[in-house]
Amino acid sequence: METDVQIQSEKITGLNHFIRGEKVILDMDLARLYEVPTKVLKQVVRRNLVRFPVDFLFELTDNEADSLRSQFVTLKRGQHLKYLPFAFTEQGVAMLSSVLNSERAITINIANMRAFVQMRKLLETHRDLALKIEAR
Repeated sequence: METDVQIQSEKITGLNHFIRGEKVILDMDLARLYEVPTKVLKQVVRRNLVRFPVDFLFELTDNEADSLRSQFVTLKRGQHLKYLPFAFTEQGVAMLSSVLNSERAITINIANMRAFVQMRKLLETHRDLALKIEAR
């Protein structure tokens, strides 16, 4: 199980996006990781919105969704998103563990937390390097 979590953590790191100055993971990516349809994940979240304040979860604007679509080309020509994606911050991803109760959810949540820690360490390393360069 530890190896599976480690592999998932590495895979999750690549799913992070920076939107509105926040590191987030999109609902469609989380749904794929949890092996549930995006529609189901969104339904569970909507039923539990009180657990997801704005610093845990926000819905993308049309412009943000269009920008992501142009970067990652996930839809075929002529297709459009029916609903705007949710973006989950680190705390929002952690909160998912309280609404998705399965063995898979536990494994993925552990991996998610590790991925966010890896991202934080990477950003800190780059910040330290930038400060050293500026000091010269």
